[in-house]
Amino acid sequence: MVRPRKCKKVYAIPGVTYFKPRAIPMSELEEVELNFEEFEAIRLKDRKGYEQKKVAKTMGISQPTLHRLLNSARKKIAEALVEGKAIMIKGGDYSLKKKTKIKKR
Repeated sequence: MVRPRKCKKVYAIPGVTYFKPRAIPMSELEEVELNFEEFEAIRLKDRKGYEQKKVAKTMGISQPTLHRLLNSARKKIAEALVEGKAIMIKGGDYSLKKKTKIKKR
């Protein structure tokens, strides 16, 4: 029997959830799906600069789980940038702890 997935704590949902390369029609684009917990891991570790231990504690997950999330998110972002794919942020196994949105620029 497979172990049930544990919900990760997410504190911010992005105001923009879709990014695409310029001048390529949507009908011609492939998409990479980044889930909300991957986004949160990237936001806390890479954008805010928190230590891995603090990010794991904040999200309510182990450090190995955080490491897997970061690797997965970075791989997807790199794939989108290198291969000219769109990035869609949606879904995942998470629980929203604050009802906040990250401001659009």
